[in-house]
Amino acid sequence: MKVYLSNLNESWVVDRFRKDWYINNKDISTNRLWSADLIWIISPWIWNKIPKRYLKNKKTLCSIYHIDFENFDKSERKDFYNRDQYINEYHVISKKTEEQLKSLTNKKITSIPFWVDNKIFFNINDKSEIRKKYGFKNDDYIVGSFQRDTEGHDLKSPKLIKGPDILFKLICQLNNQNKNLKVLLAGKRRQYIINKLNQEGIPFQYFEMADIKQINELYNVLDLYLVTSRLEGGPQAILEASISKTPILSTDVGVAREILHETSIFSVENFSNSKPNIDYAFQRALKFTIPNGMKNYRKLLFDLYEN
Repeated sequence: MKVYLSNLNESWVVDRFRKDWYINNKDISTNRLWSADLIWIISPWIWNKIPKRYLKNKKTLCSIYHIDFENFDKSERKDFYNRDQYINEYHVISKKTEEQLKSLTNKKITSIPFWVDNKIFFNINDKSEIRKKYGFKNDDYIVGSFQRDTEGHDLKSPKLIKGPDILFKLICQLNNQNKNLKVLLAGKRRQYIINKLNQEGIPFQYFEMADIKQINELYNVLDLYLVTSRLEGGPQAILEASISKTPILSTDVGVAREILHETSIFSVENFSNSKPNIDYAFQRALKFTIPNGMKNYRKLLFDLYEN
Protein backbone atom coordinates (compact mmCIF):
# COMPACT_ATOMS: atom_id res chain seq x y z
CA MET A 1 0.00 0.00 0.00
CA LYS A 2 1.14 3.53 -0.84
CA VAL A 3 -0.61 6.62 0.53
CA TYR A 4 -0.56 10.15 -0.86
CA LEU A 5 -1.26 13.12 1.45
CA SER A 6 -2.87 16.18 -0.12
CA ASN A 7 -0.44 19.07 -0.43
CA LEU A 8 -1.41 22.31 1.34
CA ASN A 9 1.67 24.58 1.12
CA GLU A 10 0.15 27.35 3.26
CA SER A 11 2.89 27.43 5.95
CA TRP A 12 0.33 26.19 8.47
CA VAL A 13 0.47 23.41 11.04
CA VAL A 14 -1.02 20.88 8.60
CA ASP A 15 2.01 21.39 6.36
CA ARG A 16 4.15 20.34 9.31
CA PHE A 17 2.05 17.21 9.89
CA ARG A 18 2.39 16.28 6.23
CA LYS A 19 6.16 16.72 6.36
CA ASP A 20 6.36 14.68 9.59
CA TRP A 21 4.40 11.89 7.96
CA TYR A 22 6.61 11.61 4.89
CA ILE A 23 9.80 11.64 6.98
CA ASN A 24 8.60 8.91 9.33
CA ASN A 25 6.54 6.71 6.98
CA LYS A 26 8.58 6.43 3.80
CA ASP A 27 7.76 2.74 3.46
CA ILE A 28 4.06 3.35 2.81
CA SER A 29 4.07 6.87 1.31
CA THR A 30 4.37 8.41 -2.12
CA ASN A 31 4.55 11.99 -3.39
CA ARG A 32 3.13 10.88 -6.73
CA LEU A 33 -0.63 10.96 -6.78
CA TRP A 34 -0.90 8.61 -9.73
CA SER A 35 1.09 5.86 -7.95
CA ALA A 36 -0.91 6.02 -4.70
CA ASP A 37 -3.32 3.28 -3.65
CA LEU A 38 -4.94 5.54 -1.07
CA ILE A 39 -5.43 9.30 -0.88
CA TRP A 40 -5.43 11.03 2.51
CA ILE A 41 -7.09 14.42 2.17
CA ILE A 42 -5.33 16.01 5.11
CA SER A 43 -6.35 19.51 3.97
CA PRO A 44 -10.09 19.16 3.20
CA TRP A 45 -10.67 22.80 2.21
CA ILE A 46 -8.62 22.29 -0.97
CA TRP A 47 -9.96 18.83 -1.81
CA ASN A 48 -11.16 19.93 -5.25
CA LYS A 49 -7.59 20.53 -6.39
CA ILE A 50 -7.21 16.75 -6.58
CA PRO A 51 -8.32 15.48 -10.02
CA LYS A 52 -11.68 13.69 -9.73
CA ARG A 53 -10.45 10.69 -11.69
CA TYR A 54 -8.09 9.83 -8.84
CA LEU A 55 -10.75 10.35 -6.17
CA LYS A 56 -13.09 8.03 -8.05
CA ASN A 57 -10.59 5.23 -8.53
CA LYS A 58 -8.67 5.21 -5.23
CA LYS A 59 -9.65 4.72 -1.61
CA THR A 60 -9.91 8.06 0.14
CA LEU A 61 -9.56 9.16 3.76
CA CYS A 62 -10.55 12.73 4.68
CA SER A 63 -9.58 14.62 7.83
CA ILE A 64 -12.09 17.05 9.32
CA TYR A 65 -10.86 19.32 12.11
CA HIS A 66 -13.97 21.14 13.27
CA ILE A 67 -17.33 22.27 11.94
CA ASP A 68 -18.61 25.74 12.73
CA PHE A 69 -22.33 25.08 12.40
CA GLU A 70 -23.18 28.74 13.09
CA ASN A 71 -21.45 29.60 9.82
CA PHE A 72 -22.17 26.36 7.97
CA ASP A 73 -24.12 28.01 5.19
CA LYS A 74 -25.66 26.60 2.03
CA SER A 75 -22.42 26.81 0.03
CA GLU A 76 -20.38 25.05 2.74
CA ARG A 77 -22.99 22.32 3.04
CA LYS A 78 -22.95 21.87 -0.73
CA ASP A 79 -19.15 21.65 -0.73
CA PHE A 80 -19.24 19.07 2.07
CA TYR A 81 -21.61 16.76 0.20
CA ASN A 82 -19.82 17.25 -3.13
CA ARG A 83 -16.68 16.01 -1.42
CA ASP A 84 -18.46 13.35 0.64
CA GLN A 85 -19.38 11.33 -2.46
CA TYR A 86 -15.67 10.59 -3.00
CA ILE A 87 -14.82 9.81 0.65
CA ASN A 88 -14.60 6.25 1.95
CA GLU A 89 -13.82 7.12 5.55
CA TYR A 90 -13.26 10.14 7.81
CA HIS A 91 -10.62 11.02 10.35
CA VAL A 92 -11.03 13.63 13.11
CA ILE A 93 -8.58 14.78 15.78
CA SER A 94 -11.03 14.98 18.69
CA LYS A 95 -14.11 13.18 19.92
CA LYS A 96 -16.01 16.48 19.89
CA THR A 97 -15.53 16.80 16.13
CA GLU A 98 -16.54 13.15 15.76
CA GLU A 99 -19.92 13.97 17.31
CA GLN A 100 -20.31 16.96 14.99
CA LEU A 101 -19.49 14.92 11.90
CA LYS A 102 -21.95 12.16 12.79
CA SER A 103 -24.77 14.60 12.09
CA LEU A 104 -23.59 14.98 8.48
CA THR A 105 -22.54 11.51 7.36
CA ASN A 106 -23.08 7.82 8.04
CA LYS A 107 -19.58 6.91 6.92
CA LYS A 108 -17.04 5.51 9.35
CA ILE A 109 -15.28 8.12 11.50
CA THR A 110 -12.09 7.50 13.47
CA SER A 111 -10.86 9.94 16.11
CA ILE A 112 -7.09 10.15 16.63
CA PRO A 113 -5.31 13.32 17.89
CA PHE A 114 -2.35 14.43 15.83
CA TRP A 115 1.13 13.49 16.96
CA VAL A 116 3.61 15.84 18.64
CA ASP A 117 7.36 15.81 18.06
CA ASN A 118 9.13 15.71 21.43
CA LYS A 119 12.44 16.40 19.72
CA ILE A 120 11.02 19.84 18.92
CA PHE A 121 8.75 20.45 21.89
CA PHE A 122 10.32 19.63 25.26
CA ASN A 123 10.93 21.02 28.71
CA ILE A 124 13.97 23.28 29.14
CA ASN A 125 15.32 23.17 32.67
CA ASP A 126 17.12 26.53 32.76
CA LYS A 127 14.13 28.88 32.79
CA SER A 128 16.20 31.86 33.97
CA GLU A 129 18.47 31.75 30.93
CA ILE A 130 15.56 31.39 28.50
CA ARG A 131 13.71 34.30 30.14
CA LYS A 132 16.81 36.44 29.94
CA LYS A 133 17.19 35.60 26.24
CA TYR A 134 13.70 36.93 25.51
CA GLY A 135 13.88 39.99 27.77
CA PHE A 136 11.83 38.73 30.71
CA LYS A 137 12.68 38.87 34.41
CA ASN A 138 12.53 35.92 36.77
CA ASP A 139 9.72 37.52 38.79
CA ASP A 140 7.56 38.29 35.73
CA TYR A 141 4.31 36.34 35.55
CA ILE A 142 4.10 35.46 31.86
CA VAL A 143 0.86 34.43 30.19
CA GLY A 144 1.03 33.12 26.63
CA SER A 145 -1.17 32.63 23.60
CA PHE A 146 0.13 31.52 20.20
CA GLN A 147 -3.13 31.13 18.24
CA ARG A 148 -4.54 33.60 15.72
CA ASP A 149 -7.42 35.71 17.00
CA THR A 150 -8.27 38.15 14.21
CA GLU A 151 -10.37 37.77 11.06
CA GLY A 152 -8.33 37.86 7.86
CA HIS A 153 -10.80 39.98 5.87
CA ASP A 154 -10.12 43.18 7.81
CA LEU A 155 -7.31 42.30 10.28
CA LYS A 156 -9.14 43.92 13.17
CA SER A 157 -12.37 42.03 13.89
CA PRO A 158 -12.12 39.27 16.51
CA LYS A 159 -12.24 35.69 15.28
CA LEU A 160 -14.84 34.76 17.87
CA ILE A 161 -14.51 30.97 17.67
CA LYS A 162 -10.96 31.48 18.98
CA GLY A 163 -12.29 33.45 21.96
CA PRO A 164 -9.97 36.49 21.90
CA ASP A 165 -12.56 38.44 23.89
CA ILE A 166 -12.41 35.72 26.54
CA LEU A 167 -8.61 35.80 26.43
CA PHE A 168 -8.58 39.55 27.00
CA LYS A 169 -11.06 39.30 29.88
CA LEU A 170 -8.94 36.69 31.63
CA ILE A 171 -5.72 38.62 31.04
CA CYS A 172 -7.31 41.67 32.66
CA GLN A 173 -8.38 39.50 35.59
CA LEU A 174 -4.85 38.13 36.00
CA ASN A 175 -3.36 41.60 35.60
CA ASN A 176 -5.42 42.82 38.56
CA GLN A 177 -4.00 39.95 40.63
CA ASN A 178 -0.34 40.26 39.61
CA LYS A 179 1.53 43.53 39.13
CA ASN A 180 4.32 41.70 37.26
CA LEU A 181 2.07 40.22 34.58
CA LYS A 182 3.46 40.15 31.04
CA VAL A 183 1.71 38.75 27.97
CA LEU A 184 3.59 36.78 25.33
CA LEU A 185 2.00 36.46 21.90
CA ALA A 186 3.12 34.52 18.84
CA GLY A 187 1.67 33.69 15.44
CA LYS A 188 -0.05 35.65 12.71
CA ARG A 189 -3.23 37.75 12.92
CA ARG A 190 -2.96 38.91 16.53
CA GLN A 191 -4.14 42.46 15.80
CA TYR A 192 -7.31 42.24 17.90
CA ILE A 193 -5.65 41.23 21.15
CA ILE A 194 -2.71 43.59 20.56
CA ASN A 195 -5.08 46.55 20.19
CA LYS A 196 -6.95 45.57 23.37
CA LEU A 197 -3.73 45.18 25.35
CA ASN A 198 -2.51 48.57 24.13
CA GLN A 199 -5.80 50.20 25.16
CA GLU A 200 -5.53 48.71 28.64
CA GLY A 201 -1.81 49.42 28.97
CA ILE A 202 -0.93 45.78 29.66
CA PRO A 203 2.71 45.03 28.70
CA PHE A 204 3.29 42.35 26.08
CA GLN A 205 5.84 40.98 23.66
CA TYR A 206 4.88 39.74 20.21
CA PHE A 207 6.80 37.23 18.09
CA GLU A 208 4.94 37.06 14.79
CA MET A 209 7.37 34.97 12.77
CA ALA A 210 8.93 32.73 15.43
CA ASP A 211 10.26 29.46 14.06
CA ILE A 212 9.55 26.08 15.67
CA LYS A 213 12.66 26.14 17.87
CA GLN A 214 11.70 29.58 19.14
CA ILE A 215 8.12 28.49 19.79
CA ASN A 216 9.38 25.74 22.10
CA GLU A 217 11.56 28.27 23.92
CA LEU A 218 8.59 30.61 24.25
CA TYR A 219 6.49 27.84 25.79
CA ASN A 220 9.29 27.35 28.29
CA VAL A 221 9.29 30.94 29.56
CA LEU A 222 5.56 30.82 30.40
CA ASP A 223 3.88 30.62 33.77
CA LEU A 224 0.59 29.91 32.01
CA TYR A 225 -0.66 29.13 28.51
CA LEU A 226 -4.33 29.91 27.83
CA VAL A 227 -6.64 28.29 25.27
CA THR A 228 -9.84 30.35 25.28
CA SER A 229 -11.52 29.07 22.11
CA ARG A 230 -15.24 28.47 21.69
CA LEU A 231 -14.60 25.90 18.96
CA GLU A 232 -11.48 23.91 18.04
CA GLY A 233 -10.37 20.78 16.32
CA GLY A 234 -7.25 20.49 18.49
CA PRO A 235 -5.74 22.88 19.10
CA GLN A 236 -2.24 21.49 18.70
CA ALA A 237 -1.09 23.96 21.36
CA ILE A 238 -2.62 21.67 23.98
CA LEU A 239 -0.24 18.85 23.02
CA GLU A 240 2.73 21.17 22.53
CA ALA A 241 2.27 22.87 25.89
CA SER A 242 1.67 19.56 27.64
CA ILE A 243 4.76 17.81 26.26
CA SER A 244 6.95 20.85 27.07
CA LYS A 245 5.56 20.83 30.63
CA THR A 246 4.06 24.28 30.23
CA PRO A 247 1.23 25.05 32.69
CA ILE A 248 -1.93 25.19 30.58
CA LEU A 249 -5.61 25.93 31.12
CA SER A 250 -8.21 25.47 28.38
CA THR A 251 -11.86 25.85 27.64
CA ASP A 252 -13.71 22.59 26.96
CA VAL A 253 -12.83 22.36 23.26
CA GLY A 254 -11.19 19.88 20.91
CA VAL A 255 -8.78 17.48 22.60
CA ALA A 256 -8.79 19.28 25.96
CA ARG A 257 -10.57 16.48 27.83
CA GLU A 258 -8.43 13.85 26.14
CA ILE A 259 -5.17 15.42 27.37
CA LEU A 260 -5.80 17.77 30.30
CA HIS A 261 -6.95 17.07 33.84
CA GLU A 262 -10.51 18.03 34.74
CA THR A 263 -9.20 20.84 36.96
CA SER A 264 -7.36 22.36 33.97
CA ILE A 265 -10.55 22.84 31.93
CA PHE A 266 -12.47 26.00 32.69
CA SER A 267 -15.46 28.13 31.84
CA VAL A 268 -15.19 31.88 32.24
CA GLU A 269 -17.33 31.68 35.37
CA ASN A 270 -15.10 29.13 37.13
CA PHE A 271 -11.71 30.28 35.80
CA SER A 272 -10.44 31.26 39.25
CA ASN A 273 -11.01 27.67 40.42
CA SER A 274 -9.06 26.05 37.57
CA LYS A 275 -5.53 24.80 38.05
CA PRO A 276 -2.86 23.42 35.69
CA ASN A 277 -1.81 19.81 36.24
CA ILE A 278 1.54 19.62 34.48
CA ASP A 279 2.39 15.99 35.21
CA TYR A 280 -1.05 14.67 34.21
CA ALA A 281 -1.00 16.54 30.89
CA PHE A 282 2.59 15.44 30.18
CA GLN A 283 1.81 11.76 30.75
CA ARG A 284 -1.30 11.93 28.55
CA ALA A 285 0.61 13.69 25.76
CA LEU A 286 3.48 11.18 25.83
CA LYS A 287 1.49 8.52 23.98
CA PHE A 288 1.11 10.89 21.01
CA THR A 289 4.82 11.55 20.53
CA ILE A 290 6.57 10.38 17.36
CA PRO A 291 6.72 7.50 16.40
CA ASN A 292 4.06 6.09 18.76
CA GLY A 293 1.64 8.86 17.81
CA MET A 294 1.63 7.62 14.22
CA LYS A 295 0.93 3.92 14.87
CA ASN A 296 -2.85 4.31 15.01
CA TYR A 297 -2.74 6.30 11.76
CA ARG A 298 -0.87 3.51 10.03
CA LYS A 299 -3.42 1.01 11.29
CA LEU A 300 -6.28 3.25 10.13
CA LEU A 301 -4.80 3.51 6.63
CA PHE A 302 -4.01 -0.20 6.30
CA ASP A 303 -7.50 -1.15 7.51
CA LEU A 304 -9.10 1.19 4.99
CA TYR A 305 -6.94 -0.12 2.16
CA GLU A 306 -7.52 -3.79 2.97
CA ASN A 307 -11.25 -3.48 3.51
